[in-house]
Amino acid sequence: MSSKLADAVVNIMEDEALRLVREAIDEGQDPIKILDACQQGMKIIGERFAKHEYFLPELIAGGELLKRVSDILKPRLESGKKVEGDGSSRGKIVLGTVKGDIHDIGKDIVGFMLEVNGFEVIDLGIDVPEAKFVAAVREKRPQVVALSGLLTLAWDSMKSTVEALERAGLRKNVKVMIGGGQTDAMISDYVRADGYGTDAMSAVRMAVGWTLAR
Repeated sequence: MSSKLADAVVNIMEDEALRLVREAIDEGQDPIKILDACQQGMKIIGERFAKHEYFLPELIAGGELLKRVSDILKPRLESGKKVEGDGSSRGKIVLGTVKGDIHDIGKDIVGFMLEVNGFEVIDLGIDVPEAKFVAAVREKRPQVVALSGLLTLAWDSMKSTVEALERAGLRKNVKVMIGGGQTDAMISDYVRADGYGTDAMSAVRMAVGWTLAR
């Protein structure tokens, strides 16, 4: 099922992808795993875009498809996807897709799941310049900054955002996580982040661990 769903997303077969999503829901599959399969397809679209095998229309169509999937899955993600806690606010998180990248589906899902788990999320949107992150951290005083990006060009923007926080004297006060279709430990080290999330729930667990440790 997961490979068929990822292939449907890669090939922008909207009707087939949505049929497979609904079928997986009816079978009682974990909505996080369903979303992961769709995001794997979107990762491949991003890779093909970077290689000039896909172009902006495919990139936009893939994003719109993933948005429709997320709309179906959100009510199910909210139910039962909480990390244990006493219900009080866990802290603040500044979230945004970095400069040069306009993808918001993964960011929106992460923000949604963080809110479900008791965080106050300050979502700066997409194509966010470094100065906007700096201003938000200075004003809101979050415990965590979450940088999102799907395309490979986002890596340098993530790195420059962390550097901007350092120059502003704010880096020592926050933990930085990164996430997106192609992020991994090597990219996290390059960006000089504190960690990376492979999916929405790993981002939640990381944020919970960091805020509990303070």
